[in-house]
Amino acid sequence: MPFTPFHLGPGLLLKGLLQGSFSFMVYGWTQVLMDIQPLIVLITGEGHLHGFSHTLMGGGLIAVFAAISGKYASEWTLSFLQIPHDIRWWVSGFSAGLGALSHVILDAIMHGDLYLFFPFSDAQPLLGVLSISNLHKLCFYTGLIGLGIYSVGLFWQQQRKDHHL
Repeated sequence: MPFTPFHLGPGLLLKGLLQGSFSFMVYGWTQVLMDIQPLIVLITGEGHLHGFSHTLMGGGLIAVFAAISGKYASEWTLSFLQIPHDIRWWVSGFSAGLGALSHVILDAIMHGDLYLFFPFSDAQPLLGVLSISNLHKLCFYTGLIGLGIYSVGLFWQQQRKDHHL
């Protein structure tokens, strides 16, 4: 996948479906953290492009860091934007976990140098299950659908709120 934007599509769908039980900000932060290692490899020309950070084990470690740092960073950002919001710890952990898992799964479908189960196996069971074009479409369309669902949810909440006034 190109860096991060395509990975956000499934996150938008999750936000639309799960609403307050999912933090899109923490999910997005996780996507950025997942791609730091490949970015360093691209800049330096040294290392394995989809190395340890793109394994289930590495993604899990990144998810822990993303959940902790993302909770505080997201709350600070929302507060700065004058949108006070308390992100519950379980929501932060859940969002970061889904972010890391979806990232490695999506990348495992298209990158031949990604080994999900490293260091236990070099199997690549997801490689090529979708064409790259279809994978990009899947990410794009899940984003559009999620944005639609989230927008309808916001509209419905506002209507209920206005009705009760």
